[in-house]
Amino acid sequence: MDLNTVVEVRDARDPTPWRPGDAWLGGGTYLFSEPQPHLRRLVDLSRTGWTPARLHGDGSLEIAATCTIAQLSRYAKGLAAAAAPLFEQCCRAFLASAKIWNMATVGGNLCNALPAGPMISLTAALDGDCLLLAQDGTRRRVPVADFVTGAGRTVLAEGELLRSVTLPARALARRTAFRQASLYGLGRSGVLVTGTADPATGAFAVTVTASTVRPVRPAFPLPPDAAALRAAIGAAVADGEWCDDIHGLPAWRRHMTLRYAEEIRRELGREAA
Repeated sequence: MDLNTVVEVRDARDPTPWRPGDAWLGGGTYLFSEPQPHLRRLVDLSRTGWTPARLHGDGSLEIAATCTIAQLSRYAKGLAAAAAPLFEQCCRAFLASAKIWNMATVGGNLCNALPAGPMISLTAALDGDCLLLAQDGTRRRVPVADFVTGAGRTVLAEGELLRSVTLPARALARRTAFRQASLYGLGRSGVLVTGTADPATGAFAVTVTASTVRPVRPAFPLPPDAAALRAAIGAAVADGEWCDDIHGLPAWRRHMTLRYAEEIRRELGREAA
């Protein structure tokens, strides 16, 4: 898409005052996918030089907003953590061509806040914590589960930037399970459910995305029974929060979510036994 209203592209390393019509440019896979008539200037993050992914001394993993899906996939293949398989599963949940795979960024996927965004699924399931930078230099941290507030909606203020997402070591040590459904063989996710189990404490959680307009994450100090899990998901998702579009009706999404959540409960329960 030719963004013919954009009159300037500037380097993010050279800060200038934010103004109406500005937008952050990461991989550009969404930005250039459809008309953006309100944009006048792009602030390019591609030359910031942020390390795509790195482990800290405390065992936590920091993923830069500019980390591409291809980079994250390659990094996770060498990640010595119980939760490592979930990275590749979520990366492969993209409806992505080779160009998208190599250009789309983790940060862009979160900031677009589409229900089917698999980086939302991954980082919410692993207790991801977003680092946000305001124009005045103020920093704040927001859990991924709270960062996305609805379909296409986040807590980002005007001009605020998602710098990175950090996954704590305790989350990386959890066993994981993954389920995904689409109405089409190569279609966008209509349902995506992940589960995590802490081998040390027995804590269990499921994260529901794609079928809901925002990530939903019921958590339990110990593995629940089927009725408790079903009730928790029902209580966490309001009637109007089940997605309703060409990728699936709310009733189907709800049914598949509950089915997959129960499969995950049983799978992680068998592994623990």
